[in-house]
Amino acid sequence: MFMETLSQAVDRLTAHGYTDAFRAEPDGMRAVVAGILYRPESLIVEEVARFEGISDPADEAIVLALHCREDGIKGTYTLPFGPGMGALDAKMMHRLRDMIKGE
Repeated sequence: MFMETLSQAVDRLTAHGYTDAFRAEPDGMRAVVAGILYRPESLIVEEVARFEGISDPADEAIVLALHCREDGIKGTYTLPFGPGMGALDAKMMHRLRDMIKGE
């Protein structure tokens, strides 16, 4: 059984066109390369990948593959998951949860 690492997941998504990186800001999600600030509700979550640390199950991370329906930009959003998640990331995850494709 092949276990994908966080960096392998980001590399795979980048190879599939998710070339920007998103980060949470107080007013929304910033596409770092494009420099554009988006409302989280304008982004579709096309994939969610969760990772646990091998030696510490509390060492968790998540990678989201995001796609803007308005202008087509695609990128990844990588953040700690669980107790290590900051308040701003938690707020954005809450706003993004209804945008998960297929749910």
